[in-house]
Amino acid sequence: MKTVIVLAMHGAPPNDFPKRELGEFFGLHSRLEHAAGSDAAQIKPRHDELDAKIRAWARTAQNDPYWAGSREIANELAREMKCEVIIGFNEFCAPTLAAAFDQAAERAARVIVLTPMMTRGGEHSEKEIPHAIDAARQRHPAITFQYVWPLDTVAIAQFLANQITNYERFARITN
Repeated sequence: MKTVIVLAMHGAPPNDFPKRELGEFFGLHSRLEHAAGSDAAQIKPRHDELDAKIRAWARTAQNDPYWAGSREIANELAREMKCEVIIGFNEFCAPTLAAAFDQAAERAARVIVLTPMMTRGGEHSEKEIPHAIDAARQRHPAITFQYVWPLDTVAIAQFLANQITNYERFARITN
């Protein structure tokens, strides 16, 4: 059974996106979260237009280091796991999680979804990503979607301790 990994990342706006439009987007986003009925219907088209523009913005390591770092992680994960890794972004970048899940479903019988969001209690990892996975399961009922989360807290602590050890070892060598 062919497996594809979808790396579910948060996303960040590119630093060269027009500031006025970015401010407008965040204002609309905030208003939309609290709007209802006709108020939401009036706000949503412009919000969605700006969201699409932000997501479609050309990305480079210079204008979006988060995007570049996400690609580095995906490349290393693909090398380590010896399978294809597709990145999907919760916000601000393309492809969306839905698009990444659809792409993975076209290529594999099993899709493993993983996020580096390590701490429980986050809206993205606990609610939004599972909701997007459920929607993908509805669109692709023949495909197995597995969400590898929450992450093991002992493994996270060991990972962080290893980072400290490596940092201190490097600091002794360079000082």
